[in-house]
Amino acid sequence: MNLDVLKRRAGIVSALRAFFDSRGFLEVETPVRIAAPAPEPHIDCPEVKTGSFLRASPELQMKKLLAAGLDRIYQIGPCFRDGEKGSRHNPEFTMIEWYRKNATYMHIKDDIEALLKALAPFGRDLAGNISTLAVRDAYLRFAGWDPFAGQWDQDRFDLDMALKVEPALKGMDGVFLCDYPPQCASLALVSGGAAQRWEFYWRGLELANCFTELCDAPEQRRRFMAAKAERSALGEADYPLDEEFLSSVGEIGSAAGVALGVDRLAMAILDIDDIAQVRC
Repeated sequence: MNLDVLKRRAGIVSALRAFFDSRGFLEVETPVRIAAPAPEPHIDCPEVKTGSFLRASPELQMKKLLAAGLDRIYQIGPCFRDGEKGSRHNPEFTMIEWYRKNATYMHIKDDIEALLKALAPFGRDLAGNISTLAVRDAYLRFAGWDPFAGQWDQDRFDLDMALKVEPALKGMDGVFLCDYPPQCASLALVSGGAAQRWEFYWRGLELANCFTELCDAPEQRRRFMAAKAERSALGEADYPLDEEFLSSVGEIGSAAGVALGVDRLAMAILDIDDIAQVRC
């Protein structure tokens, strides 16, 4: 355990809070133990007792707060995922998520760029030399095919992301990988034939995942049911639907939000290549 690294990480976390507090965001705290995680394929929440799970993200709970009337919120706290362990993954990790009503993924992109500038004094400056790359262009350039054309192939998309696209991003500094195929929308709005979603990478390390949020309750239910069917086909646990979320999401109107991994952010800023070194 490197105490100097932990002190520097603490400074980064304090700066995160100061950044959002100064911009009129309200810090919130939602439950870590939940009954109904979002049913996303390949993301498994640890079950702590029958019908109770440790969250992979506070997303659904934070969106309920948007629907209740809050308009700028953020949260820093623990999240959990089964089966994730390695130099870039830990079963328990720290996430910051923030949401803005009446905003799009491009507004959150501006937030990220301003945040990275504010964090530059803590170590490596991540704000310089940032580029934006469309998913279509990335696949044409690095994988040799257009994922928007022809019949959708989820396995090919996922494999080429892991083996071709993300490795190519290691040779670049900050990259916003933008506008995903509709089949990869998850909880994002689809507009103009693409999901309004970006992921931010620093030299191939994924740091953040952002959506212009889907605020259409019937479409969200349809996607959740499709995701539950896919989880069943993969032999993954079946999660109950969060009916409170589904009944309130349409009240949000419009919003955008992002999940940013605090551990990975610290890794990038402090030039550390193992997540275990930035955690107690």
